[in-house]
Amino acid sequence: MTALRWLGAALLVLGIVAVAALFGSRGASPAAAEAAPWTRGQSMSQRRSYIAAAELEGQIYAAGGMVGETGRRLQTFQRYNPAADSWTTLTPLPEPIRAADGAALGGKLYVIGGDDEDGNGTDVYAYDPERDEWESRAPLPEPRFNHSAVALGNRIYVLGGFGRGEEHDDVFVYDPESDSWSEAAPLPRPNHAFGATVFRDEIWMIGGRRGEEILREVWIYDPKTDRWRRGPDMPEAMELLGADAAGDEIHAVWEHVYQIYDAETGEWRAGPPSLVTRHGLSVFAVDGALYTIGGCTTALRDSQVVETRSIVVR
Repeated sequence: MTALRWLGAALLVLGIVAVAALFGSRGASPAAAEAAPWTRGQSMSQRRSYIAAAELEGQIYAAGGMVGETGRRLQTFQRYNPAADSWTTLTPLPEPIRAADGAALGGKLYVIGGDDEDGNGTDVYAYDPERDEWESRAPLPEPRFNHSAVALGNRIYVLGGFGRGEEHDDVFVYDPESDSWSEAAPLPRPNHAFGATVFRDEIWMIGGRRGEEILREVWIYDPKTDRWRRGPDMPEAMELLGADAAGDEIHAVWEHVYQIYDAETGEWRAGPPSLVTRHGLSVFAVDGALYTIGGCTTALRDSQVVETRSIVVR
């Protein structure tokens, strides 16, 4: 698959202008945190988007990715410490990979799928932070990129994605103890380039792309029943987004759009727009703050930017 086709979803996201961040100050009260603007954190050492990223024990790990102007895959692997606002360079990925996804489970970081130099898309690597070493694990049953991987319970769920020229609805489930894959109930519809997060012991699939349509849909997976149900649609469609849950809320960021789901009201609301509009980014909630990592700007130039803002965690 060519880099041009691989970037097709991103290239369709055009004509969106940057919106200035709201002004205000951080504070301890819910009202102050709600209005808190985005600020800049320590940037990554290299511009990159479509990173495989995950949070492990309060640290954010960012693996691989790409340089959008050329489609060049990256082996870069770094760890961000939010408390110190600093990056540490770690042992590189075993091979350059773009559009994989990451998940943390059992004290290890997993990088799953993605587009490598051989066009494989099934590779799975586990990183041990104590040894700073990678090891290969059982490959995905099918090649995937622009998918999502989330850890829930003692399993990793790999949802949807793109592969072999089409979108997919498969849900593959990884058991790290047996180093084996099984399948769960498929997505209600094929989807890729969506966000996914664990919220109240269920998996929320947010937005994405199906064909030429950018989606407002939300679907929720209950692992106890192995069933999907429709969730609350977003006011605005999103793809190539980052999403994470914090307390009673889910935070989803894409380009100039920042939407927050509140479980108390059962509704989405708009949050303050970020300083640099990006797609193909990663989003994490850590210790009362939200962080956006990397991504590609509306001018289709990759970014090394890290932004952060205070959030209310109820």
